[in-house]
Amino acid sequence: MNNMIGATMKALVLTSPGSFEVKETPVPAPGAGEVLCRIRAVAICGSDPEIIRGDLAGVWPPAYPFTPGHEWSGEVVGVGPGVADFHAGDRVAGEAHKGCGVCRNCMNGRYTLCENYGKPETGHRHYGFISPGAYAQYNVYSTKAIKKMPASVSFREGALVDTAGVTLHGMELTGITAGGIVAIIGPGPIGLIAMRFAKALGAAKVIMVGRGARLDAAEKLGADAVVNFERADPVEAVRALSGGDGVDEAFECSGAEGTFAQAVRMVRKGGKVGLMGVPTDKVLEKLPYKYIVHNEIAIYGSRANPNVSWKILEAVGAGRIRLGDLVTHVFPLEDFAEALDTFVKRRGGAIKVVIEPNGPEAGGAAL
Repeated sequence: MNNMIGATMKALVLTSPGSFEVKETPVPAPGAGEVLCRIRAVAICGSDPEIIRGDLAGVWPPAYPFTPGHEWSGEVVGVGPGVADFHAGDRVAGEAHKGCGVCRNCMNGRYTLCENYGKPETGHRHYGFISPGAYAQYNVYSTKAIKKMPASVSFREGALVDTAGVTLHGMELTGITAGGIVAIIGPGPIGLIAMRFAKALGAAKVIMVGRGARLDAAEKLGADAVVNFERADPVEAVRALSGGDGVDEAFECSGAEGTFAQAVRMVRKGGKVGLMGVPTDKVLEKLPYKYIVHNEIAIYGSRANPNVSWKILEAVGAGRIRLGDLVTHVFPLEDFAEALDTFVKRRGGAIKVVIEPNGPEAGGAAL
């Protein structure tokens, strides 16, 4: 362990549903197969406000006190027994999921669908949800939940690897038609990154569906066409922009009610729909069943970002995918309440809001 690390650290602690404070807590020690990381950047995810409000209390988090946060990057400062492939000073980006490693899904590489979910005694971890998370100066992680970052990738970019991974995993499941047309519903962080990945994977045209400032941002950031669903029927508009036949792939990235059915109606015969947005439990979609069957529409559910972090890091490091310009606001850990309010209310055109528990990276631009 690095002798320069003290016994305590600052961490965001949820004390009860809807209540939190930044307080001094013990620095955790890595166990076998684990490393201690200094957290350099954490991006606020759309699931964080739900967890903080206590909407899922008893599940996410399982109990209080609890420290959330799962979209992060940082540097290794200590290693536990049996760790040979990571060393102090390694710059890393994290994943939220670490499966048990032995169930059928984990053995098939589908560790985000671990059959021992929520059973820490099996080795399962879901950092920031049921296992301690990254809104702290330090945290312990399994080496299976971190990836080394190229030197050219900043910590702020590294904190967006989790979000970017959601889009890439969904697109790997669904596929992208080379030279085809893609529709994306929801110009939030996932939708904006999906827009860029669709093009990187060969789509000739990307249509973004949304409204307001984020739809304006999508147009500035690379959408080939935009549809404001408050001004036009989104299905009719997307079909018109795709020559009347419909798009090859449609990706639902908002989780809003009604958009799943819209995505189905947007695709051409033999088209594919990828679901990346996470709806609430109350959203129950009414789907065009016969249309799906007669037109052989394929539908893919997608959870998190298994086996793609290294691909994201290499793509960002090589300049093939941009992430840094999506970070619109940066705050220290002490100002978490203001950061959360900025994210939830989208103040100042907020897209991704990043927390830096240990201060900015040398040379990092102030936002």
